[in-house]
Amino acid sequence: MAALNPGKPTEPRSKRLSIQVVTWNVASAAPPLDLSDLLQLNKDNLNLDMYVIGLQEMNCGIMSLLSDTAFEDPWSSFFMDVLSPLSFVKGNKGGVNICMKLYGYYISIINCHLPPHMANNDQRLEHFDRILEMQNFEEQDIPNILDHDLILWFGDMNFRIEDFGLHFVRESIKNRCYSDLWEKDQLSIAKRHDPLLRQFQEGPLLFPPTYKFDKNSNNYDTSEKKRKPAWTDRILWRLKRQPQANPNQRLPVPHFCLSLRSYVSHMMYCISDHKPVTSTFDLELKPLVSVPPITLMPEGLWTMENDMLISYSLTPDFLSSPWDWIGLYKVGLRHINDYVSYVWVGDNQVSFSNGLIQVYFNTRDIPETEDQFLLCYYSNNLHSVVGISKPFKIQPSSFLAEDPLSEAQPHI
Repeated sequence: MAALNPGKPTEPRSKRLSIQVVTWNVASAAPPLDLSDLLQLNKDNLNLDMYVIGLQEMNCGIMSLLSDTAFEDPWSSFFMDVLSPLSFVKGNKGGVNICMKLYGYYISIINCHLPPHMANNDQRLEHFDRILEMQNFEEQDIPNILDHDLILWFGDMNFRIEDFGLHFVRESIKNRCYSDLWEKDQLSIAKRHDPLLRQFQEGPLLFPPTYKFDKNSNNYDTSEKKRKPAWTDRILWRLKRQPQANPNQRLPVPHFCLSLRSYVSHMMYCISDHKPVTSTFDLELKPLVSVPPITLMPEGLWTMENDMLISYSLTPDFLSSPWDWIGLYKVGLRHINDYVSYVWVGDNQVSFSNGLIQVYFNTRDIPETEDQFLLCYYSNNLHSVVGISKPFKIQPSSFLAEDPLSEAQPHI
């Protein structure tokens, strides 16, 4: 093995992440029984690292609001039931914007529902600009949304097809001549003239318009109104412009690029007057940070009968809070509040030396189970999880008596 040159820092290896974006106006309908096609779960080799799911027109009646307060809306619950066994973790279920930091890069995820009807195109463009202007973040170190490295913007944008009559549009769809309709698509027209919207990219519209269908069918609107079909459901993205490499610059320009793998609609779902649309992206990046803010390490062999130790280290620039806590979770958690138990790190700290902090964790009230567990460190300042341990098992009380000579190591 060749020796490393200490005078030449090694560059971080590129990472490749696959992201599935879903947008669907569900028109107040309940979830269907099977979403395998929508989530690509029917594929033999599921090559996905992240799901981003945005829904519009979820049932907002008074009974639904009351049930959501006590439980969860059925759509969020359904997606979590399907995805949590695959180790996908819930992020947020209805916000306009989610901001996250990924390996040092800022990413914004925006789910929108813009004003409807053909004549309201100016309102749609106005709302588009207003959504960007209103995205102010409380944390001072988060940059303006337009300075984020990536914006994923999707939803029922309600852009329509101008000028062409209903018969021409339907005949073009029937003959799969979608390109005949692109020039009159309101979003495509706006992208040619609006400087801000022009910065957003979109895949080719090679699928039929996704609105408006008779419910429980693949027939376009046969009601008295006979609304003209349109691509109302869209997925856009915007990459921050990368600075050009300086020939005199020693360090490489950070590498961050997004490529579109697919952009499709899913005609098999008929519960709504809209068809769902998905995009699959490959995100390739060189990490700007090489270590997580918090590194968690369960110490020794965890059993049900003793208080156990957790060791963790933090980076020098991480600002801890007295309200930070560490939660114990079963693998496959759906929400940050799904902890089995937790400790306040400030109240349970027992030692600090050489950058390593130790806290006690009480396991005696945890029910015995064969499930695997993991630890998550929650930062009150960042309002998010900043450290996750490797999975491990908590042994039953009789384990030590049966095997007293076993090595005192976590069962990972």
